[in-house]
Amino acid sequence: MKKLLLVLLAAVLVLSGCTGNGSSSSDDQDSAEAAVLAANVDDAVADVDVATVVEVSLQHGTFESVALTAADGSVIAGAPVEDGGSDAVDPDATGSTTEPSSDEQVSGTTWAASDRLEPATAYTLTATAVGDDGETVDLTRTFTSMAVAEDDEIFPSVAPLAGETVGVGMPVVVLFDHPVTDRASFETHMFVASTPAQTGSWYWLSDTEAHWRPQEYWQAGTSVQVQLDLNSVPGGDGRYGQESRVIDFAVGSSNIFTVDITAHTMSVERDGQAAGTYPVTTGDSSHRTRGGTKIIMEKHESIDMDAATTGVDSSDPNYYRVEGVRWAMRLTYSGEFIHAAPWSVGQQGRANVSHGCVGMSTENAGQVFSNALRGDVVNFVNGSRALEPGNGWTDWNVSWDQYQQGSALYQAPA
Repeated sequence: MKKLLLVLLAAVLVLSGCTGNGSSSSDDQDSAEAAVLAANVDDAVADVDVATVVEVSLQHGTFESVALTAADGSVIAGAPVEDGGSDAVDPDATGSTTEPSSDEQVSGTTWAASDRLEPATAYTLTATAVGDDGETVDLTRTFTSMAVAEDDEIFPSVAPLAGETVGVGMPVVVLFDHPVTDRASFETHMFVASTPAQTGSWYWLSDTEAHWRPQEYWQAGTSVQVQLDLNSVPGGDGRYGQESRVIDFAVGSSNIFTVDITAHTMSVERDGQAAGTYPVTTGDSSHRTRGGTKIIMEKHESIDMDAATTGVDSSDPNYYRVEGVRWAMRLTYSGEFIHAAPWSVGQQGRANVSHGCVGMSTENAGQVFSNALRGDVVNFVNGSRALEPGNGWTDWNVSWDQYQQGSALYQAPA
């Protein structure tokens, strides 16, 4: 009898151990946490900074949907981001967001908008997530972005134009219609990518003009994309970028011109091969042609040339106006061109008699014009007058070290 009791007791202890393990599994299920959603914009607030990138953070769950929609029905797209998004997500902060479609599952712990806000616009932000506990949690925010006066919107214009084919010396030229005093803020959102990849840098000539060029001349045949992600980016002094731009262009053949001012010749090298030498005339002793590296900025099959555009008054003995000048290629803002000059054919190759331009016969100028690209390089040698910085696209007269220092994001090498 005593032996039977001991056997029964042992069986009870074994069963108790099994029951204890089942209870632990149930406790783990009960400890699953509910989803916690937070946004970096408060509900029912006005004057949210247009530079805000809306974000939604999630703990203990998985996003089912996030949507950021303007009052006119337009949607700001968005996606999950790594490492907490563009800024720390704070339910009491102001910000801006992006949105995947409402039926698209989103993985990750932070969802961020792909664009900033438009001025004076009402937005609705909605988010849905399923927690680790299997329960659904929703978040809704409505808010309005700040107004921005027209005079405080900074619009960028870009050269080259979209789809243009340019020469190997072409810089990317960005002009702003209002000053950018926070250059670093803008430059952080300005990108140039090329195939094949080539090292380059931004260089600010002023608060309203920034250039980008590669370290060496572009490789012929390069494809380039300029991305200016500037919409609603703060530019300083209460101003904001007005529009984002994407510009694709191509680099054509390598055309390198060399004008020898003393020898009165212009030679052409195309894709590394000599392509011709032409007799020319350049500026006389009172209007010496500037030396240095210039870039073809404009091409005109025909143009009226008026000395008043270079600051010469019509009463000045040096004033001139010539209509219908053929095959003109601008090199400087001050008015230097390569162009047909049939009136000086007798002096071309022998003497310098122009007001600073490179004069050629009509036939030779037409030949050069037909193969030239905006952005081609024109080197002037053996001259006594220097080219002023900024008198045209003078980027290639600046050393690479100096050019990099013109970037608002420049950091000296360690």
